[in-house]
Amino acid sequence: MSLKAFHIFFIAVAALTLFGFGVWCVLVGGTGYLVMGVVSFIAGIGLVIYGVKFLQKLKDVRYL
Repeated sequence: MSLKAFHIFFIAVAALTLFGFGVWCVLVGGTGYLVMGVVSFIAGIGLVIYGVKFLQKLKDVRYL
């Protein structure tokens, strides 16, 4: 597995984990959990944006 493929995989897993944690926090309820959920959603969106920009930057690099 190339470094590019691993990076994409790791970003995807991290984003899915953040979104899952955010959903769990919202379902649990409470002010602290709600804040953590919103922060998790924002971080997940940030990772998705980072992943898209990463793919655009390295579109010419092969996976091997």
